[in-house]
Amino acid sequence: MNSGERLTFSKSLMLLPMLIILAMFFISVFTLFSSAFVDRGGFSLKYFQQIIDRPDYHIVFYRTVLSSITVAILAVLFSYPIALLLWRANKWRNLLLIVVLVPWLVSLVVRTYGWIVLLGPKGFINAFLGWLGVIDEPVKLMFNDTGIIIGLTHVLVPFAVISILSSLLSIEENLEEASRVLGASGFQTFRNIVLPLSLPGVFTALMVLYLASVGAIVTPLLLGGITEKFVGSQIYQEVMATYNMSKAAAWSICLLSLSFVSLVIIKMIERRALRGQE
Repeated sequence: MNSGERLTFSKSLMLLPMLIILAMFFISVFTLFSSAFVDRGGFSLKYFQQIIDRPDYHIVFYRTVLSSITVAILAVLFSYPIALLLWRANKWRNLLLIVVLVPWLVSLVVRTYGWIVLLGPKGFINAFLGWLGVIDEPVKLMFNDTGIIIGLTHVLVPFAVISILSSLLSIEENLEEASRVLGASGFQTFRNIVLPLSLPGVFTALMVLYLASVGAIVTPLLLGGITEKFVGSQIYQEVMATYNMSKAAAWSICLLSLSFVSLVIIKMIERRALRGQE
């Protein structure tokens, strides 16, 4: 073996750890998913039939999809002005971006417990509203969809900011200058140039945030409680409470299928919205 072959062989060996990790991942995923079709040693669709037949499971899927769509839209609406500010603030962009990303330095569980302190029946928000005389009884902001949406939106806003900001940074500066030279106002420039060219980042943020919300576990468990379940928390319960891996695998396949269909719909909407830019 000459020196060139030895070098090629050495480079190939560097790929071995990655190949081992990928193999372990695909084997584990295949084992998990295949268990959804097995019951008492034979092929069965029992767990899928249970998910289809039970109305309370339909409510779990409905709540997960509706809340995830709401979270994705709210997070994008909150994030767009922040990303626009970062895009305009050339001198202070890095510092402001650090401020946006600071929540990532805190554990998700800690952040969620922080919302419990704020949203609880005796939390800061209810205490403040009671002090103002706006309410006589505590407003239920936890253990319902409202608490989950608030918590997930707070968690996912930084992801949306980064996605939208990357799209804004790709816009050439001379486009805005040309628009002003032609007599367009600031709002017209934003509506006709900045907003359309930033839509790819917006749709990317919508997809990422939707997928993150659909599969969320910690926030729905802590802010939604036992009754207001997401699909992710339902899978967690099947694994950790009932130890039914086969049923958890069936839930996972349903969630994966639902996410795939949702992504196809979002991509169709994105293609229609961006048709004029092609």
